[in-house]
Amino acid sequence: MEQDHALVDCGCAPTPRERRALWPSVDRRTALGLGVIGLVGIAAVAGPLLPPAFAADYPSWDDVQAARANEAAKAQEVQKIQGLIDSLTSEVARTQAEAEARAAEFYQAQQDYFDAAQRADQLQSQADDQATKALDAANKAGRVAAQLYRNGGEDTSLQLFFAGSAASADDLLARLGTMDQLIGRNQAVYADAITARDAAQSLSDQAVVARDERDRLQQLAEQKMNEAQAAADAAQAALEAQQTHLGELQAQLAALQDTTAKTLADYQAGVEAARKAAAEAAARAAAEAAAKAAAAAQSGGGGSGGSVVASGWSRPSSGWQTSGYGPRSVQCGNGYCSTGFHYGVDLASGCGSAIYAANSGTVRYAGPNGGYGNYIKLDHGGGVGTGYGHIQNGGILVRSGQWVNSGQVIAYEGNTGNSFGCHVHFEVYINGNPTNPIPFMADRGISV
Repeated sequence: MEQDHALVDCGCAPTPRERRALWPSVDRRTALGLGVIGLVGIAAVAGPLLPPAFAADYPSWDDVQAARANEAAKAQEVQKIQGLIDSLTSEVARTQAEAEARAAEFYQAQQDYFDAAQRADQLQSQADDQATKALDAANKAGRVAAQLYRNGGEDTSLQLFFAGSAASADDLLARLGTMDQLIGRNQAVYADAITARDAAQSLSDQAVVARDERDRLQQLAEQKMNEAQAAADAAQAALEAQQTHLGELQAQLAALQDTTAKTLADYQAGVEAARKAAAEAAARAAAEAAAKAAAAAQSGGGGSGGSVVASGWSRPSSGWQTSGYGPRSVQCGNGYCSTGFHYGVDLASGCGSAIYAANSGTVRYAGPNGGYGNYIKLDHGGGVGTGYGHIQNGGILVRSGQWVNSGQVIAYEGNTGNSFGCHVHFEVYINGNPTNPIPFMADRGISV
């Protein structure tokens, strides 16, 4: 990986200064959260994030006991608890809808940026090809001119023409354009050189415009990503608040409305039993997924996922490659169609299989992302990043702003977003631009 001071402004990507402007650092304070994740993942990383709306005055069991002794107080407490239950439910629905809307905007902005980056690269490549053709044609015209003047014996004009050295096709063509004999007897060669030179200039001008648009769209995609992350955080906080309080509120409501001799202790015991059952179920699911991931790694799959090699990188999945990078036939089904250009590689190991961080770095995004489904983006430093899409619901195990190690399990494979089967969509970014992961990972000793 080249250091910033070794990078030059080649016109094909942002300079280090531009990259710092386009890739502002995101700390845990400004981007902390994730989309819908499992309770085990939450507990492993941080405590619940509760928005101010849920810093409500929740009733205690002592409040319930006191209210039961008075009909008016009981009716008031019932009304309060019903209102809290409705607020929790509606807030979850509202924030999840908002998160999905912001995620769709992020996805579209990201795809628009990727497409613009590809177009800018294509235009620059075409401009470079035409510039090479222009220089070759100018040199050919120069050789023809030399031969013509040798045949004509005009050594003085020939010496003037070749005095010094031509630095470019323009320099050669400017000299050749003054030579009447060349124009008369070698017009076709000269015309080819002029055409190639003009095409190179036009394509270069278009490439500059395309890079400006690429950079604008990159900034927009960053903005939409941050907005989507904030919405995902709010949705997760609402969900956690519901998970924390809903069961107890429902039990308290039942206790107030129950006319039997059942004690409050029985209701409290039911809440605790439900909590333990949920925790045990989450632990079993995590253990089963870990065992499945270990079995997939031992069986070979498409490679040993999570094993860190000498370069410090690791394979993000143990699965086989099911789709490569680049143009592909559009596939439709399930109410959507695949894209005509695939910006990553698909690795399929099976639903619920582990997804590993390809290298150490900071989580830039963790949450829903439109067609990518549930998605994680990691920043590895030096302008290098990776992305992981189609993670199963509840399968994101990290939060935005968190540091992860190479080979660490960060998620579980799923079929979310515009997907046609369980797999992980793996992308590599250089200065934000997607690049082919296959040669990139191969250079680091890993086959994907």
